[in-house]
Amino acid sequence: MKNISFFAALLATTVALGQIPTGYYSTATGTGYTLKTQLMRIIDNNNDGLPNEYISIDRGYNALDNLYALSDLDYYYENDGTILDIYSENPNGTDPYNYTFGEDECGNYNSEGDCYNKEHVIPQSAFGDASPMRNDGHQVVPTDGRVNGFRSNYPYGVAGTLVNQSGISNPTMNGSKLGNNLNSGYSAGYTGIVFEPIDEFKGDIARIYFYFATRYQNQVASWSAYAMFDGSSDKVLADPFLNILMTWHLNDPVSQKEIDRNNAVFSHQNNRNPFIDHPEFAQLIWNPEPDTEAPSIPTNLVVTNEYPTSISLAWDPSTDNIAVASYDIFVDGTYNSNSTTNSATVINLEPETTYTFTVLAKDAANNMSAQSNPVDGTTTEAGASGSECVAETFTNFASTSSSYGDVNWTGDNGLPWSATDARTDQTLNDKAITIRNGVLTAPTITDGIGTFSVKTKRVFGGSSGTFNLNVNGTVVGTIAYGEQDVEQTVTIPDINIEGNVSITIDGNSTATNRVVFDDLTWTCYSNLGFDDNSLSLIKLYPNPVNDRLYINLGREMHTVIEIYSVLGKKVFETAIQDSQVLQLDGLSAGIYIIRLTQDNQTISKKLIKQ
Repeated sequence: MKNISFFAALLATTVALGQIPTGYYSTATGTGYTLKTQLMRIIDNNNDGLPNEYISIDRGYNALDNLYALSDLDYYYENDGTILDIYSENPNGTDPYNYTFGEDECGNYNSEGDCYNKEHVIPQSAFGDASPMRNDGHQVVPTDGRVNGFRSNYPYGVAGTLVNQSGISNPTMNGSKLGNNLNSGYSAGYTGIVFEPIDEFKGDIARIYFYFATRYQNQVASWSAYAMFDGSSDKVLADPFLNILMTWHLNDPVSQKEIDRNNAVFSHQNNRNPFIDHPEFAQLIWNPEPDTEAPSIPTNLVVTNEYPTSISLAWDPSTDNIAVASYDIFVDGTYNSNSTTNSATVINLEPETTYTFTVLAKDAANNMSAQSNPVDGTTTEAGASGSECVAETFTNFASTSSSYGDVNWTGDNGLPWSATDARTDQTLNDKAITIRNGVLTAPTITDGIGTFSVKTKRVFGGSSGTFNLNVNGTVVGTIAYGEQDVEQTVTIPDINIEGNVSITIDGNSTATNRVVFDDLTWTCYSNLGFDDNSLSLIKLYPNPVNDRLYINLGREMHTVIEIYSVLGKKVFETAIQDSQVLQLDGLSAGIYIIRLTQDNQTISKKLIKQ
């Protein structure tokens, strides 16, 4: 293992040496393409006679390895000094895999997670593998080798219908994905295949493209056709992709990670990315007469599904003089997340809790509508260990098809499911998913996994075999299938992983076998024992209740009881020391939340009053 403190100190030294020099942008005074040319003269490799001129240096392709030791280590998320790979980083949790600088560089790879190599954000085919573009540290970053190959030379965009590529899951382990560009909203105008990084790094990609279009504007018009370029020397970026990149640039502002990387690359090759130092330059160049008209207010916001830790929403789309880029979702008045469609699922909520939701619309210029009408939603009771957490019947397909390809649908739990190399025309109990050499991907669930169960049936010939069951990227068991047209139920007990779990089924032992899956379930899991939490001993009955609610505490302990309406208004409160009967004839019929507190610990349950 490397000495992380040494690398951290080295990074700090490099950053200190790499600040914006005084007067570096003193000649950047124009707007539009005049400003773009002024910036090119500042960052190019020519002596343009500028005051305090810094001439870009091409240090060669192999020198990028030394750069990555300073520019691309993770001191921002896990803070562990491993390679910071925008295609594998999980900003909100544990990374699916990590790479150590100097030890895990490719080499050969077969699967995601094998090794890292150099990803040209602007593919080498766009500029004929020529230097200095091939060696430019601003646009060449370390990423997983297999995902780099998965992205190939496709442009960046908003992936709609996912496409299959043998040997890798789609979406990838951190959620980056490959698919046909979503030809609507801010991404309208292109229907080809695109690669979409996760939201955390979309602005990073946009600012790399703005840099590249500026640094090499005198050369780009002579290169081979590339979908993201329009063949010009001034605008460079084709309209659909300019809209996409500008939206990403505005929605994902410059991060400290980008600032530090810009300083490190400056120390390496003597030029900077102006769009990290001055994000406003992008609008001044490509939109000198900015759009100031806000989209219309989203209407008819409704709750479509309620679950223990998530609530799904939908609303009527907004309109805009150019295009609506996305929607911001607010929970109890606080920003929560962003959606590029007129629906969203808000996750990581507390069970049996009422929340108020609103949404607003934004365009590519970051003009915002007012917030929509508010709507309340109440999460359902949390799944205790051993209770059913997920049940998927595969009945929500938009259509049935006998062709193999990518299938995306909203599952019985209201969250997105997907499968690759799959078809939807075969049945077990009713509709089912048939997988050949693909991957079945379930949405991430927060209540863990205890025991897993699924029905299988091999169809159309072949031989007996197995699939792998993966939890958070690790194989935890195998799913067997047997004789042709014989249904069997496979149960994998005692998996017992708590917290957030991501489930995939892949690795068909015979890639040509076709296997039907149906009635997939798993139970929740938590390692919190009943002896560790007296709140778990409390029993309420009957529920639904008429007038008298029996509360059995399980043991004598001071307990505060509060009952709230679904609008959050407290309608009842008392304190008890032992099991007791509460008289609730004063409450109107309806749904309530009962909250029980002992020693600063609280649980909430749904209560139905008849």
